[in-house]
Amino acid sequence: MREQLRFLHLNTLQLSKLLQENVPSYEKDSGFEQFKMAERLHGNWVKLHLEENHSDVLLGLGTKVLRQYLGALKTLSLSLSTQVAHYDIYSMAVGTVVVLEVLTLFLLSTPHVLCRKDELDVPLLSPVSSLLFYLLFLVLSAIHVLVCTSSESSCYLCSLPWLAAGGVMVLVAALLCAILSALIRMVADGTLLKKSASHPSSGWSEVDLLLLLGTVGHVLSLGASSFVEEEHQTWYFLVNTLCLALSQETCRSYFLGDDCEPQHRFHVEQECVDILACTRKDSTSYSTPEPDRKGKGVSLSETKGSSKWWAVLASPWLVLICCRLLRSLNQTGVQGAHRPDFSHWLTSSDHKAQLSGLAALSLAVIFMLVQKGCSLVSKAALALGLLGVFCYRAATGIVLFPWQPDNKSISKGIIEARFVYVFVLGILFTGTKGLLKAQVIAADFKTRTLGLWEIHSGLVLLAALLLRPHNLPVLAFSLLIQTIMTEFIWKHLRHDAAKITVMHYWFGQAFFYFQGNSNNIATIDISAGFVGLDTYMEIPATFLTVFGTYVGPVLWASHLVHFLSSETNNGSALSRACFCYALIGSVPVAAYIVLVTSLRYHLFIWSVFSPKLLYEGMHLLITAALCAVFTATNQTRHTRA
Repeated sequence: MREQLRFLHLNTLQLSKLLQENVPSYEKDSGFEQFKMAERLHGNWVKLHLEENHSDVLLGLGTKVLRQYLGALKTLSLSLSTQVAHYDIYSMAVGTVVVLEVLTLFLLSTPHVLCRKDELDVPLLSPVSSLLFYLLFLVLSAIHVLVCTSSESSCYLCSLPWLAAGGVMVLVAALLCAILSALIRMVADGTLLKKSASHPSSGWSEVDLLLLLGTVGHVLSLGASSFVEEEHQTWYFLVNTLCLALSQETCRSYFLGDDCEPQHRFHVEQECVDILACTRKDSTSYSTPEPDRKGKGVSLSETKGSSKWWAVLASPWLVLICCRLLRSLNQTGVQGAHRPDFSHWLTSSDHKAQLSGLAALSLAVIFMLVQKGCSLVSKAALALGLLGVFCYRAATGIVLFPWQPDNKSISKGIIEARFVYVFVLGILFTGTKGLLKAQVIAADFKTRTLGLWEIHSGLVLLAALLLRPHNLPVLAFSLLIQTIMTEFIWKHLRHDAAKITVMHYWFGQAFFYFQGNSNNIATIDISAGFVGLDTYMEIPATFLTVFGTYVGPVLWASHLVHFLSSETNNGSALSRACFCYALIGSVPVAAYIVLVTSLRYHLFIWSVFSPKLLYEGMHLLITAALCAVFTATNQTRHTRA
């Protein structure tokens, strides 16, 4: 009994100290009062025990003290759990409602944007919704006042000035009115369903189903902590399955002919509700080959027996092999992070020569794949910039020159890195100048395409500088897969802009994990934020760290802009790609916010779900920035028109 009471006292004392540190008014807590009562009874029991009184009174008092300690432990644990797991439910609910409203508006506007016009028209000022808007604003304001005046705990929204809180209520009411306006518009345009039903032959291809089911499946998988920890496995599986589906589509297109694919030939208005197959034969779609552009839009039936035919059939398998090799480079996640991989072998001090040779080879491949679309000046800048990347890594002692087997003069490489930054800015400036020139000269389509590719080249050079040498093969394979998909799959299978956008998004996510990233904060490579900096500078370090982390999604998005712009001379495909990219980036974020809110008491909420939420938030900001680039790029086309 003496030892039991001693251990219970130590345990209760520990919880009472935690309560004192977290609760200002801890003395009024019932658990703390029970603990003090148990301490006094425990003192009386000790006095009786020292008097060697072994009567029933001692046993009864010890049992009472035991129950008192157990009750205090239970009450203190409940109080501490309440303090630790205290959430601002009202602010979380308002934020979730805003996110769901934006997502619903996206989904309701999908048929209108993809099938009728490029702009996202949100009629907020219609007379029908004006009265409803004011009523909703009054109701929401009343709820806000009621919650803030009756809430005992602190609330973020209640701490805001009334003008800012009123702005939030206006936003919620306006979005709800926009949703109702979109619903009314869909009811008024109810012939869509009739048209879709009147064309039973219009169906979904295997790639359409894969892209839709894969996206939905990924969103549903975010509700499990194990799938969040091993999300890279989900993207690896989806990309590999996509390669197999594309292989099946290329074989069917060759052996059965283009006429056996009716799903690629029906008019756009027959599938206005299909986000992934909405623009197959629209006159504004890029997929219709232009007769004045040589080599564009050649079908597989026209290449039978040629070397290009074999390349088209083998291209999905080549992409599959590249993805399998990249999986062996970096082990990521939780279960496989401790396993040895090729990057650990390369980064060991005994294999510095092999790392140097692989880095040099990767930089050479990067130059060969990127220089083909650049001007002569940009080619020279790219070559010197990639050479400067190798010199920077050699200066830091990570790689070696062939004539310098032992690099003893190790430095920070600041001069070499800034040397590369000059060429990055020069290439980006040249590409931006080409875009502005194309905006002035309406017929200069080639200049605009060249400018977009040079911007993509500048981003590639910046990525080569920021990535660690053992990750340079990831960048080289990314460019190689982009080239294979462009030359042998997308141009020959004539996929629409929506499907190509989803494929770019998938590959961008897969390369995010090929790079060695995960949903754990510890895998962020913060060294990228200090390349070329001798002191800490917050804004440049933040930008470089974010870009170095999200190299995969950014480069695949920039390639998407160039590809769609080079395949058509109108802005329809790029506008639809921008909408699809924003939609497919918003769905996982909105779903994950709802999941995290509902799982806020989960055991792994802080170790698994919370870091993933930070990654999703940053990814959403990058998606918004990329969509702004999409819109700005497409605006030059509209201005010229």
